[in-house]
Amino acid sequence: MADCNHNCENCSVEGCGERVDFKAHLNELSHIKKIYAVVSGKGGVGKSMVTSSLASELAKKGLKVGILDADITGPSIPKMFGLHEKCSALNEKLILPVLTNLEIKVISINTLVDDEETPIIWRGPVIAGAVKQFYEDVVWDELDVLLIDLPPGTGDVPLTIYQSIPLDGIIVVTTPQDLVSMIVMKAVNMAKEMNIPLLAIVENMSYAICPHCHEKIEIFPSSLKQIKDEVNAKISVKLPIDSHIAKACDEGKIELVNNEPLIALADLIKEELD
Repeated sequence: MADCNHNCENCSVEGCGERVDFKAHLNELSHIKKIYAVVSGKGGVGKSMVTSSLASELAKKGLKVGILDADITGPSIPKMFGLHEKCSALNEKLILPVLTNLEIKVISINTLVDDEETPIIWRGPVIAGAVKQFYEDVVWDELDVLLIDLPPGTGDVPLTIYQSIPLDGIIVVTTPQDLVSMIVMKAVNMAKEMNIPLLAIVENMSYAICPHCHEKIEIFPSSLKQIKDEVNAKISVKLPIDSHIAKACDEGKIELVNNEPLIALADLIKEELD
């Protein structure tokens, strides 16, 4: 149907032959209070860095946190935490996630394959099915917050997650460039069409800090205001260009970084739990 928004759960059209029950179900050993997806229509904006940094800030506040790395063909999360061990099986059906130093529970394709550099050459529906299994077949135990690191775009994986997983909101990551903003808005509008709330907008690489006078320098014109005027986010955050964070990601030490601009977002998520 031309006006179909693919949100079968809330569809009121009778006799639709396209209607499918996509809902994913947690296993009996898992309970998750809040689930947020970190999204962007554009690649290379820093979704994985935001996901890993935000998870670390939440864990430092004493919350039980998990990360589902839904970027099957370009997984970054394990490297940022310095994870090289593989997931283990609890039984024939369920698997155990790997733990970071802060006891953040992580599932990623790179915690399952033998060689981290092995390419995943799968078609979209197979990738989407794997992501759904990450949610259903991992023993998450008791989590306060699960963060889902999505691949860029509005294809099979975001659609599967929006239809299958009970998201409490999305966190949109962008960078200061009009072209990026236009593409990011595609992801925002997709979530809007599927009735997924917008929790936050994070503008990464928003400014640089002079090492001598500590002045904030906006290298590129910020597009955050333009996006904020078009959407209704509870909070917006600007992240600087920071070589220390980039180095920590490369060295698998993201948990050691205090990403101060994200603390306000972590506080908001903690408040949402109350």
